[in-house]
Parts: sequence; structure tokens; C-alpha cells
Amino acid sequence: MSPVTPTQRAHLDRQLDETCLREIQGKTVECKKYEGTAFATIVEKNASKAASPTTSKTNSPAPEFEPNFYTAAEVKEHNKKNDLWVIVDGKVYDLSKYTWTHPGGSSPILAMGGRDASDAFHNYHPAPVYKQLKYYYIGELLEEETFGETSAQAFVREHRELRQQFLKEGLFETNLWYYAGKVTWYLSLLSVALYLTLTGSHFLVRMLGAAFMGFFFQQVAFFGHDIGHNAVTHIREVDMTIGVIFGPLLTGISMAWWKHTHNIHHVACNSIDIDPDIMHMPVLSVSTDLIRVFREKVVPSAFLDSFTRWLVSHQDKTFWAVMGIARFNLYAQSLGLLLTWPEKIPKRKWEIISMLTFFLWQGLLVSTIESHWEKAAWVLLSNGLAGVLHIQICLSHFSMPTYQGQAYNGDEDEWFKMQVKTSLNVTCPRWMDWFHGGLQFQVEHHLWPRIPRHNLRRVQKVCEAFCKKHDIQYNTLPFTQAVGHMKSHLDHVATEFRKLPPKDQPGFFDSMIWEGINARG
Repeated sequence: MSPVTPTQRAHLDRQLDETCLREIQGKTVECKKYEGTAFATIVEKNASKAASPTTSKTNSPAPEFEPNFYTAAEVKEHNKKNDLWVIVDGKVYDLSKYTWTHPGGSSPILAMGGRDASDAFHNYHPAPVYKQLKYYYIGELLEEETFGETSAQAFVREHRELRQQFLKEGLFETNLWYYAGKVTWYLSLLSVALYLTLTGSHFLVRMLGAAFMGFFFQQVAFFGHDIGHNAVTHIREVDMTIGVIFGPLLTGISMAWWKHTHNIHHVACNSIDIDPDIMHMPVLSVSTDLIRVFREKVVPSAFLDSFTRWLVSHQDKTFWAVMGIARFNLYAQSLGLLLTWPEKIPKRKWEIISMLTFFLWQGLLVSTIESHWEKAAWVLLSNGLAGVLHIQICLSHFSMPTYQGQAYNGDEDEWFKMQVKTSLNVTCPRWMDWFHGGLQFQVEHHLWPRIPRHNLRRVQKVCEAFCKKHDIQYNTLPFTQAVGHMKSHLDHVATEFRKLPPKDQPGFFDSMIWEGINARG
């Protein structure tokens, strides 16, 4: 362990007095920036040892703890499952033993392995979590000396100051009356759906009930999205309990599944190797690069391989049909994760019970319809109309740039720039916010996911001005144009796919679905 120089010691001592704003249970609080973490812990240990010296033959106190220093290159070497370091605010942490018990899943930590995770950590964790860092602290980042602040450092400082500004203005705080109104709206939709289905004496009335059920599924998904980010009560246990009710119990979608896919989507947005939200082979592909990721495997069935090639090369025609049945895939993925995922899943038992209860009450509801073909029509219509949600999700990222591997390798792909680059906003008037459920502010949501959606419109104006100031392309389109832009992109990929030689065209057995069925990948 290299000795600490006087300059380094003075720098670390100054950090002990630094303060910042953080969020706890939706309230803004001022904290010691490094309290309970890194070097502060060493100072505490040294003070404790000075007060109670260790007895030895020479009756001398135990030597002081000293921090070790690591270069960014050294940290980057530790990016494997069982050997994983990250950097947070210039401190180095070894998360090798924590990766598999992380409440948000192992994938987000693995995606940040060997990198500076400061912005990801700040934007996904409330104040109390910072105190847990001390258990994994191993040293300090040895930064290169520069003459003054570089332009890249100034940019990072400025966008982090934006977050501090939003905290100071109370924009992380939830208006619970807003969500009380939303819950009333959701339950009203469900009540109308049940009433029309159970009491309707005509086919069209019962189908109207199915339409209201689909509308209910679409609207509640926005609430589940907010809950998954702990952006409602900001109390993890409370939000998780609400999530079980409005997730698997009332809509059949597991909150645990959502967290395990959505958290990594935020951290590695549009990475063709990491982001599950753009991995839809063999049905859809957003990039020919994604297609090549799944090549060079033996395909046992020539028929299935041909069928896969036909699907992707004609995704320009099949897209709408896929969106109409996509919800059934979410049911399957939710159950698959709850029943087979090896990592710890909070409330796993309650989620499984809730999902089974969902299928029970939905089954009983459909059983009140006499005609079998009408039963099928009700199920297809209610789940198909919920496909509007899938279109809203897809248009936020499908047409945006993709990349291979991990991001956050330098100044050009640092946190803020990558989130803006890979996300698309939907321009809409305030009175249409109910329809988009906060997804229209995708850029702002990706940058500050714990800000409640009713504050995002205010944040959006500041973010767009900040991007303009720093000459960063800010992507936003009206809804119909955004859909057209996404569709044109998928059409282009389909055309490019048809041009690929057969060896570059993967089949069903190269897909994420096949990997998932066999618990691989």
C-alpha cells in the first residue's frame, strides 16, 4: 500500500466538510457528502484506535489505517462477476460479494463493472444507501493532475449541479394527492370494465368491457413504472407492496421481472449486448448489428430458421400484430423469472400468489361469457388494446442509436450524453399527459428516474435548455411523427436484413427466447 502524500491527505481532509443535497423518502435533505463512506470511515477508525490503543508488548497504539490509491486503468480490470470494482465520487469499492444480493438485480452492477458509477448510483439511490458503501470501500481513485478544470470535467460538474438544483427546488418530492387521483382513475376504469363485462346483455357491450380492461392495463402500467422507480412514496417497502397489488395481482405483470429488465435498460440503454428492452429476436430487430450478435450457431430446424428470417425481414409488416400480442409474452416472462431466477427476489412468494390470483379472477370473469369464440375475442381485445403501451415504449428507443458492449468509456459517452443520445421524447400538450403517463419525457426520466412524473414537464424545460447550451442534440417529436420515425427505422432494418447473406441471418435457436427457455445467456 503506497503512502498517502501530504497533498492527497489535505484533499481528503477537505472532503470531510463537503455537503450536498440528497433525497430520502421523497424529501430533500442536506448531507455530509462523504459521511459514513470512504475516507470518513478511516478517520473514524483511527480516532477510535487512538482512544483505545491496542495493547502490545511495547504498549504502542496500532498503526493508522491509510487509504490505497488506484488508477482508472487498474479499476477497469476488475469487471467480472466475482471480481467487480466501481468508482463512486472518486472512491473505489469492491462489490464482488454484493453483486448477487443487490435489490435491483446483478445486471446493473455488472454493466458498470470497472467504471465510474457515480451518476448511476446517485440517480438510483436515496440518502440511506450511501452509508452502506463503507462496507465495500477499498481505496481512492488516483486522478490525473490537470492545470485547472477541463471542459469535460466542467460539463460533468454542471449536469450534476442540475440534479442538486432539482433537489433544492423540491422536484424529487411527490404530490400524493396527484397519485390519489390517479389511483381513483385506475380503479374507475377497472370497475367499468367489470360492470360492462358482467352485466352486458349484448356482444358489443361486453367487448366495450374488454376495451376498458385494455385501457386499464395501459394506464396502470404507468403507475407500475413509477412504483418500480420508488418515485411514488419513495419508501421502498411501501412502494414494493403497492407494486405487488397493481402489478401481478391486478395486471398480471411481475414487478420483480420489471425491475430486473428495466434497471439494466436504464444503465445500458440501447446496448445491443446488454439492454433487454431492445433484444426481441427472432421477432423484431432494431439493428443489423444486433442480428449479427446471434449468428454462427447450429440451427437444428431449417424450417424454424427460415421462419425466423421471414419474420425479421418482414417486421415492417408484422410489427403491429406483434404489438397486439406482446402482453402475453410479458405474462410468460414474469412467471419464468419468478419460478426460475436464481438470485434473491424480494416478495417472490407474494408475487407468485398474486399472479396466480390474477389468472384466477381473469378466468372467472371470462367464464361468465357463454360463447367460446366471444371469450377468445374478449381476451384478445383486452390484451391487444394494451399493446398501445408497447408502441409507446418502443418509440422511445427503437429508432435511436445503438452501440456494442458497455458505455461510459470516456468523455464522448459519459452518463448524461448517452442517456440523451439514446432516448426520444414525445412532444405533446399538457392535457395529453394522461395518455403518455410520463413516458413522453423519456430523456428527463432516464437522467433523473426518481423524479415523480408530475414534475417532469418542469424539468424538461431546464434539460432542453442545458442541452442547447452545450450543443447536445435533444430528440423530441410529436407522437404520430415519433411512431412514423420508429416504423421507418424498422423498415430500414428489415430491408438491410434481406440483403444479408444466409450465414449472417440467425434463426430461432440463436434467439434470446431460446436462451431464456433453456436458462442460458
